[in-house]
Amino acid sequence: MIPPVYLDYAATTPVDPRVAQVMAQYLTGEGIFGNPSSASHAYGREAAQHLEAARADVAALIGAAPECMVFTSGATEADNLAILGVARGRAGFGRHLVSMRTEHKAVLDACRRLEKEGFELSWVAPSADGLVDPAAVAAALRPDTQLVSIMHANNELGVIQDIPAIAAACRERGVLLHTDAAQSAGRLPMDVAALGADLVSLSAHKLYGPKGVGALYVAARARPWVQPLLLGGGQERGLRPGTVPLHQVAGFAAAARLVRDEGSADAQRCAALAGRLWAQLESLPGLRFNGHPGRCLPGFLSVSVEGVEGESLLAGLGELALSSGSACDSAVAEPSYVLRAIGLSAGLAQATLRISLGRFSTEADVDLAAAAIRREVVRLRAVAP
Repeated sequence: MIPPVYLDYAATTPVDPRVAQVMAQYLTGEGIFGNPSSASHAYGREAAQHLEAARADVAALIGAAPECMVFTSGATEADNLAILGVARGRAGFGRHLVSMRTEHKAVLDACRRLEKEGFELSWVAPSADGLVDPAAVAAALRPDTQLVSIMHANNELGVIQDIPAIAAACRERGVLLHTDAAQSAGRLPMDVAALGADLVSLSAHKLYGPKGVGALYVAARARPWVQPLLLGGGQERGLRPGTVPLHQVAGFAAAARLVRDEGSADAQRCAALAGRLWAQLESLPGLRFNGHPGRCLPGFLSVSVEGVEGESLLAGLGELALSSGSACDSAVAEPSYVLRAIGLSAGLAQATLRISLGRFSTEADVDLAAAAIRREVVRLRAVAP
């Protein structure tokens, strides 16, 4: 069987072979295998040096100071640490937060947990293109607001929010801002000073690194207010205890270095491939492009198809590996809550294809995908009652 063409880079990317080579150096007794926290012997001290070098590489990806980076198990943990940590740490000053219904579930579920603890949430609605007006975020702020959490680039639509404008509104009111940048870091040039967010979540596997490792950027002004979620050690600036998986962190750093060297070229190529795909699809009647064409991650396409049944469409595209929404919800029959939030009907949301192209995508992949999608849409419409 020929493996299906992979078009789901927003969910996870394959580990770049060059990253895997770096990681292998940290997995055997002949390599750097020590515990970075074991300062009493040479093996631990050597590992600690490699850990801090990796921290500097990951920090450089977003223009941050290395001491502001806290390694986690991924962006999900980073989101939870930012939201739960700040809300609980600043609860004495107010118990109100602001977010969006189109956020990743790691944010939504953390916010719902806080509601059970007596916090109040204000949900800012997106427009039909998935973007939020910074003025609407500013209008939702109250004297007791302590944190705003708005995703930098949406994982289903690829739309890029105006985080600098939102950050300016938050800073004026003394409110901390968290942004989940798992999708955008590596696809967009990023500098935390220009971005303006106080807390930024990252994931290694979105930029061709290993699964199971991420990071949270914590600005100096936010650090005193973040409470750890776990207890049991002083690792990672006291915010995330536990032995740091050095092979994972080293892979994250290697992936970050490759992004700094090749990210711009990758982005240009992915944008061109997405344009090529859309050019072959847009003549099909009844297609809806979801998101904003001018403020979108390179290589992203979310397309809804009228007149077809969603499950049948996906089932007929066996030569392609893609999804209708977030990877976290791909096994759930319910339509995407992100697509519903921007006004799509349940049926149209289920008949949506999220296509995300990446470093290893080719023109041949795009042409095969376009032909397969056109074939299935025509076939399903012909047999539709």
